[in-house]
Amino acid sequence: MRRPHTLPPWLSHALRAQRAPVPWPAVVRGALAGGPLLLAAVAAGRPSSGVLLALGTLLAGVNDRPGPRLAAVTRLGGPALAGALGMTVGSLLGSALPSGALIAVVFGLLGLVGGAFSAAGPVASSAGTQFLVTVAIGAGMPLPEPGWQRALLFAGGAAWLILLRLVLPSPARGQRLGYLYDGERAAVAAVYEAVARLLEAAGGPDAQARRVALTAALDQAQDALRPGRSAATRRLRRQFSAALPLAEAATALAWAGRPVPARAAEGPRRLAAAVRSGAAPGALPAPARADAGLRALDESLLRAAETFDGSGPGAEAKAPTRRRVPARVLRRAAGPAGREYGVRVGLSFGASAAVAQALHPLHWYWLPATAVFLVKPDLGPLASRALCRAAGTVAGAVLFAGLAAVLPDPLGLVALVAACGALIPVATRHFAAQTAVVTVLVLSLVMVGGEPEASWGRITETLLACAIVLVAGHLPLPRGHRAGGVRVRLAAAHDAAHAYVRHVLSEDVQGVDRHGRWALRREAYRTLAQARAAVDLAAAELPVLARYADGSRQVTVVLERLVDTTTACAVQVDDTGRVPEQHARRIDVLLAELAA
Repeated sequence: MRRPHTLPPWLSHALRAQRAPVPWPAVVRGALAGGPLLLAAVAAGRPSSGVLLALGTLLAGVNDRPGPRLAAVTRLGGPALAGALGMTVGSLLGSALPSGALIAVVFGLLGLVGGAFSAAGPVASSAGTQFLVTVAIGAGMPLPEPGWQRALLFAGGAAWLILLRLVLPSPARGQRLGYLYDGERAAVAAVYEAVARLLEAAGGPDAQARRVALTAALDQAQDALRPGRSAATRRLRRQFSAALPLAEAATALAWAGRPVPARAAEGPRRLAAAVRSGAAPGALPAPARADAGLRALDESLLRAAETFDGSGPGAEAKAPTRRRVPARVLRRAAGPAGREYGVRVGLSFGASAAVAQALHPLHWYWLPATAVFLVKPDLGPLASRALCRAAGTVAGAVLFAGLAAVLPDPLGLVALVAACGALIPVATRHFAAQTAVVTVLVLSLVMVGGEPEASWGRITETLLACAIVLVAGHLPLPRGHRAGGVRVRLAAAHDAAHAYVRHVLSEDVQGVDRHGRWALRREAYRTLAQARAAVDLAAAELPVLARYADGSRQVTVVLERLVDTTTACAVQVDDTGRVPEQHARRIDVLLAELAA
């Protein structure tokens, strides 16, 4: 019998698209962002200023994702400030340094630093990318404005999009509270909904996938809930805290592998509806109390009801928080993942700048800017990114060439910018589609700014950038610098899991500390999810890179079983006051397997 043919992981990843509903609020923001600013600048006779304003909205729009409204100030504003700094630095480099080898060396050093700091987290990654992209634009794009004006205009465009993000209401229904915290409410409600879905899947084949989805929902809610003194913020943080014991009980029930009564999921689902609407949840159906997991679920529902009513000790519980201090950011940047990424970004950025200046002495910014986006690891495996970037650029350039031939200049191009701004939030489902939309938008801006139509030249430069990044990304590195991101994530997950295990096993002696245990469990599951994502990303690379992460997936599987078993053990400790022998033996077996 012939085995069915399967695509290699790097190719199947390139063909995979995300499925999600159309984010209409982001579509509206995109349409109102760059297009109107560019139109105003063209009407005022300053098209180059409009190009810079629209570039600010473009790069901010790429990072505009569903989530808390107030958190967008940091998520979009931090990278925008880095982009403004990059625009200033690039303008100074373009005017002070001669073209050629020297500027390529400086670009390589900047890429080394920017790439290293990009490994510190998602906001740092966006900031590092925007800094390097705007360095290339500031140095290689001929614009009449001085460097400081370029920086202000770029930051002004990003600030306009952030303002739209803050003031435009979402079309959510059934909300009594103000729309300012709609992102936080949606994140907390998603936690309760994920608990309900896990309970429904207990004892079935989808239980593990639902547990992973619950971890993702908890991570998103934890990131969404920033410290604040407003009544709405405190209420949402209390509601998130009330979900932690529910998540613990649901995980223990799923670990047991037995179906639970159907009505068990009704309580968390009513709590999810109460979070979304701001209304009282009403009477919650209590599940059966036949075993420790069901008793823990029942007690957690009672405490949650008290929290939603604003009464009882659970109402004052504090959700665990993660503080990103500068020392931690510096350690991550200087760690194995930061060093590996920094070296590859530096090589790609410097080499692409040298090649671009040799080909186009006056308009050489496209190639290094493209290389920075290509080498960005959180957009997917390297080979997949290069393939999607090439396909998207070709499609976008061909489409723009056809549109530019029939659209009036400049109003038709301004309308094209507005349309592409609206399409970017939808196109983020696939990197090739996003690249095609961004290519049309940028080529429109380039023509409005006075440069000649250059669709076919952009295709050539993009293909060169793909080749440079593929070579730099697959160069052999010294031992200890390969698969650095995987090793760092696995080490963090290993340490967090062991800290959680030690705490739970000591509770029968030192007493139960639920809040400390919940914080440790959150950290264990969070780091485990990050490790799993890093391993999946490494496995989808070409074999020459994927082999450095061989065996990592099995480590994440064992860690997952260990943390799940420890969670089930914690529920038993709460119920009986001691560690069950069965759970202790299972934990010892998993620890031994992990050590081997």
